[in-house]
Amino acid sequence: MRKLQLFLSNSTEITSLEDFFLFSTSKMTEFMTCGGVLSFMVVLSFMVHHMLRVNISIAIVEMAVKNVSNSSENYGPRYNWSTIERNYILGSYFWGYIITQIPGGRLAERFGSKIVVGVGLLSASVLTLLIPAASNTHYYLVLLVRACIGLTMGVHWPSIPPMAVKWAPPNDISKFMSHMFASALGGAATVVLCGYLIVYLGWPSVFYVTGTLGILWTISWFYLVYDSPRQHPRISIVEKEKLENKIQNKIHLVKKQKTPWSKIFTSAPVWAIVVSNPCGTLAAFFVFHHLPTYLDQVLHFNIKQNGWLSSLPQIVRYFTTVLASYVVEKLLKQQKVSKITIRRFCSAASFWGQCLMLAIQVVWGENRTVSVVAFTICLAFAGFNIPGFYSNCVDISPAYSGTIFGISQVPLSVTGFLMAELISLIVDDPHSFEQWRYIFLTFIGFKLTASIIYLAFATSEEQSWNPKPEPAEMEGLKNSQTE
Repeated sequence: MRKLQLFLSNSTEITSLEDFFLFSTSKMTEFMTCGGVLSFMVVLSFMVHHMLRVNISIAIVEMAVKNVSNSSENYGPRYNWSTIERNYILGSYFWGYIITQIPGGRLAERFGSKIVVGVGLLSASVLTLLIPAASNTHYYLVLLVRACIGLTMGVHWPSIPPMAVKWAPPNDISKFMSHMFASALGGAATVVLCGYLIVYLGWPSVFYVTGTLGILWTISWFYLVYDSPRQHPRISIVEKEKLENKIQNKIHLVKKQKTPWSKIFTSAPVWAIVVSNPCGTLAAFFVFHHLPTYLDQVLHFNIKQNGWLSSLPQIVRYFTTVLASYVVEKLLKQQKVSKITIRRFCSAASFWGQCLMLAIQVVWGENRTVSVVAFTICLAFAGFNIPGFYSNCVDISPAYSGTIFGISQVPLSVTGFLMAELISLIVDDPHSFEQWRYIFLTFIGFKLTASIIYLAFATSEEQSWNPKPEPAEMEGLKNSQTE
């Protein structure tokens, strides 16, 4: 152990097999810290979140009776749901999702993210198991179950900024928040997995498998995850002190303070985030919930091809997010570029890059290859959201980051439902590319508008209404670290 410590402190040059062993051991030890385990579990949490959220997006392709089919196979019971009814099923998730956004962030700030996220995803997993039975019973029961799944999972996203504040140093916030876009990996894995489950076991298996995986993840979450280094019973003293020394200036006891709702709702920087979140996520929402239908009805891919091609943009989005967050972390540590410059650049890159790809989709989207490439690159640009306006809520108010993020999620939820309504209004059987073109033009308009608003009003300065720690609180924190 002594030799390993000397190796870590003095050198990382690998010149022998023994050096390679020591280096590998050090990297594994670094990952297996409590912070590393937390990061891994947060990544899995968003994979599970989107697995439960988008499973029906591809399953519904085979659940509903088709007017134009790319396959004569029967993969389970079919229901005579119209295009409007199918879009209501996809949109009903957001009926419940919108309700728990602000409460989810506030509950996480007061009671901790562990219990809020764990209970939410456990409930959603159990409800997912009920979808096949609900489908066989009545169409309206499917709507109810999906709305309840949205209700239980609405707490998840706004619960992560309060956890980031307690576990991540200031310059690492973007990197920690990038775990949220593991949702893209979850969505990608789900559509591929579900494509094969449907072919070999039928569409009901989609909900039984994903619901069971969600329950298994929840058991691990409750055992492995804690809300802060101070609460973790298995954390080493070295790791605990290292983390608390870096983040102590951001630990505020907000449980005792009244939430400044009026100041939050009248803050221009808050509204810059609130407007950016739904507009910046439009294309991602389309890929998650409606791309399988577009690939099936307009581009006529079969169910296996559909699963793989629907997953590609989501995979690219995640890796773009990780890369962009890593670069931002390095720039912030070097202090060569201001934080607000980074936030504005990343947000602009996201908005304008997506607009360019959507414009290509409007013109040439009827071509299979062009359409797949355009959607993939579009979501690659969406990966800049995390180091852009997503992380901005922690900059302006660490104490109320969950509340602010929850507020921004409300219009995002409305957008998800309205998108389904808009598609139902414009697109009808038989689907045509000309109908979908109007959807993509609408996305471009909203994204351009949001980019202007964010660039005009965004800031990285901590707001005056963010609570500051009392001297006695800071002294108590320092004393607890030296005990």
